[in-house]
Amino acid sequence: MALIHLDRVSKRYPSAAEQPVPPALEHVNLEIQPGEFVAIMGPSGSGKSTLMNILGCLDSPSDGHYELNGRDVTTLSSDELAKVRNETIGFVFQGFNLLKRVSAVDNAALPLLYSGIGTKERRQRATEVLEATGLGRYAHSLPNQMSGGQQQRVAIARALITHPRLILADEPTGNLDTQTSREIMELFQRLHREQGITIVLVTHENDIAAYAQRLIRVVDGHVVHDGAVTT
Repeated sequence: MALIHLDRVSKRYPSAAEQPVPPALEHVNLEIQPGEFVAIMGPSGSGKSTLMNILGCLDSPSDGHYELNGRDVTTLSSDELAKVRNETIGFVFQGFNLLKRVSAVDNAALPLLYSGIGTKERRQRATEVLEATGLGRYAHSLPNQMSGGQQQRVAIARALITHPRLILADEPTGNLDTQTSREIMELFQRLHREQGITIVLVTHENDIAAYAQRLIRVVDGHVVHDGAVTT
């Protein structure tokens, strides 16, 4: 069974002007199987961010259906979608989105706070995922005491802590230098290889997309290419 199944998904945003606005996505059909590593590329305004938001249950289609792990999430309430996001999806963003006055271990543990898990277990599990991302000795450091690459590793640890079926990474190397970007992408590859996590990332850089196994290109709200990554 596909982990992600989109059936003729479209997304239209209202316009303040009288002229109709072209749909951000139009009749997108897409399947992603468990354990795939997929890169999504496209020019600015292509719809790739809209697609990522729909995949992450942060936005809903105007038309069509989205099944995540066999469940039609287009029928769910806001509270139900929040539960799906917390239990099924891990997010990694370009800007890290760490709490500045909170240690690495507590930043990584944050998703567990919403699950009602006690402080001791939260920190124990956060320490484990920090170790998995190579940051065990930085567990009690604050974000401003770490490099950009280290902060992104904390963000990846935070995404991993709920044992998600899916990780969505939106321009995860956009604020990093070339060497650090390579290290982060090698970490994604290792997590994918060792833990079998499905990873979908948005990028505008060909060398970052090359770390994935499958490439999807989006132009003007349509999927124009879907195939193996070639180097």
